Amino acid sequence: MPESQESTAPPPPAPDWRMFDPAPVAMAVTRGPRHRLVYMNAVYRELFGDRPLGVPVTEAFADLRQRGYLALFDDVRNTGAPVSLAAAPTEGASREDGGTRYYTFSLSAVGSSEEERGVLVVAMDVTEQIRATERIRRVSEERLRALRRFENLVTANTQMMWVTAAKGGTIEPSPGWERVTGQTWEQFRGDGWLDALHPEDREPMEAAWQRALEEVPDEFRYVYRLRTVDGTYRHFDVRAVPVREDGRVVEWVGTCTDIEDRWREERRKDVLARGAAVLAESTKPRSAFAALGDVIVPSLADKCGIYLFRDPTYQLTVDAPLVVERIAARSREGLPPHPARLGEEHIAPDSAFARAVRERRVVHESFDPAHIPPGTAPPDSMAWLREVGAHSMVVVPVVIDGALAAIVDAFACGDRDPIDATDEALLRELLEQAHDPLRNVIEFQRTQRVALALQHSLLTEPPRYDDLVITARYLPSPAAADVGGDWFDSFVLGDGAPVLVIGDVAGHDIEAAVTMSRMRNMLRSLAADREEPPGDIIRRLDRATQVLDPEEGTATCALVRIEHAPGGGRQAHYCVAGHPPPLAVDRDGGTRFLDGATSPLLGMPVPDEWRISAIEPLPPGGTLLLYTDGLVERPDEDIDEGLARLARTASGLARADLNAFCDTLLAEPSVTGQDDICLIAVRLPEEG
Repeated sequence: MPESQESTAPPPPAPDWRMFDPAPVAMAVTRGPRHRLVYMNAVYRELFGDRPLGVPVTEAFADLRQRGYLALFDDVRNTGAPVSLAAAPTEGASREDGGTRYYTFSLSAVGSSEEERGVLVVAMDVTEQIRATERIRRVSEERLRALRRFENLVTANTQMMWVTAAKGGTIEPSPGWERVTGQTWEQFRGDGWLDALHPEDREPMEAAWQRALEEVPDEFRYVYRLRTVDGTYRHFDVRAVPVREDGRVVEWVGTCTDIEDRWREERRKDVLARGAAVLAESTKPRSAFAALGDVIVPSLADKCGIYLFRDPTYQLTVDAPLVVERIAARSREGLPPHPARLGEEHIAPDSAFARAVRERRVVHESFDPAHIPPGTAPPDSMAWLREVGAHSMVVVPVVIDGALAAIVDAFACGDRDPIDATDEALLRELLEQAHDPLRNVIEFQRTQRVALALQHSLLTEPPRYDDLVITARYLPSPAAADVGGDWFDSFVLGDGAPVLVIGDVAGHDIEAAVTMSRMRNMLRSLAADREEPPGDIIRRLDRATQVLDPEEGTATCALVRIEHAPGGGRQAHYCVAGHPPPLAVDRDGGTRFLDGATSPLLGMPVPDEWRISAIEPLPPGGTLLLYTDGLVERPDEDIDEGLARLARTASGLARADLNAFCDTLLAEPSVTGQDDICLIAVRLPEEG
């Protein structure tokens, strides 16, 4: 062939890339300097999605975030040197399961001519292998953190260490445990360690430990009391962590740290805080002091009693019994009911209780539960103390401003540690915190004694008069610590007519008693000044009271003159001002209330003509009863119900002796004791 003749040899045929279709790995081919995508096998499409052929890879994989990978195509095509990427993270071009996936890529040059030269891409999805490796790494880090946590735990708590099996039960000796508790390895192993716990803590601790074995928390923590070698119990903080291998717990490792001192300080703060709370919450000093019993038990003792001296000037003599008022008796839940009642208590003068009072010092003793010394407690508590195994006590007298105000006793029983010096100091600190409420109690008692003396001085004995029998009663309320304003009076006027008076001043304090005294004396003077109808006497009393003391409170009153009736027999000439009406009972049981002369209570601005009088005949052989509202009023019922009940009861007593008549009325179950009660009754002679 001549040299000038141009070669017409055909170009080599293009490779048939379909030969890669069965390949188990992802394969793709690009061609030319723009890296047009000319082939993808099925695996490649599965991994990266179906991409358009004939376009550059930068367009076919426009969603590929790691675009730096595409720059490798130029290097491979231009240099012919292959490139590999191991575990390359890829986002945006991954499968539908989302998230980052990892691929190992191999890029190789293919084709000989400049135009046809391209890049063969081989890719393998290694995401699961990478994730498995990451899981192993995290597990290793978690185990390392657990190890470091336990190392810190041991460093901070080196007193005792122990090891249990995965399901509990100690499996290694613990020298620290043996040193603290005295338990040998044979006694300690398995669940034997529970025997060293306080009996009250064993069951709760065992239940908490079983929950931990089942739920496997990162750390188990508990506080229990542990019996030490000297036989006393101390509080220990228990911590334990699980040890895992291949995701399963193989054992537990733990420590015990003595926290008795810290526990006592926390208890001290808690007791004083709760004491301050109950003192602040109660509006009455007496009940506030009594409420301290709920703080003392069970924090400091299993049983306590709180007693007041009704007379702060009380002095105990050597041979006289100690008289106190028990205002609180508390015993720990779970013990048999304590038999002690509230109220007055007489205690032998040679008892430890009386010794603490006489010497004004704390008495602190321990004793054999089987041989509790006589006089250790009030008589009604001794049998109970023997039953519950009392073994130590402390009696603390409380002195306020030089006056003996109260006394508190506390007992430890059964498995509880004996009351020690720390407990005693805390009890005294708690009682010192009650100084102000107790001072108020003392001041109140002093005021109450004056008021009671004043009140009782005014409740005079009824006069003996002709053929009338007059009887009076006063019943103070046991539920109220205050002095009431109820009063009664009876006297004979200059014209020979006996007068019965009953009244009630609003309030329950010394002022009410003073007001009652003033009104009672003024009423006597006004009634004796002139023989006028009861309505006029009540009117003058009301006016004088309001003029002399405009700030005076309100009061009720009923005044009855017992007069001879014109046709024979007796009649009641009366006036009632805001008071329950007198009750007339005939000898056959018939009853009627005298309500024909009622007007508003005293202290109200009412017209003079409202203070009226009325006259009603009295039944021969019958009874006339005057009373205060405490006999008929109940918080949960209407006053009419109380009046009807009084009439029924009095009807059944129509023929009873007058003393029995009055006593039975006061003893009725319906009398709740929420208020003072006064009553005065007159028994009329038989007709003729």
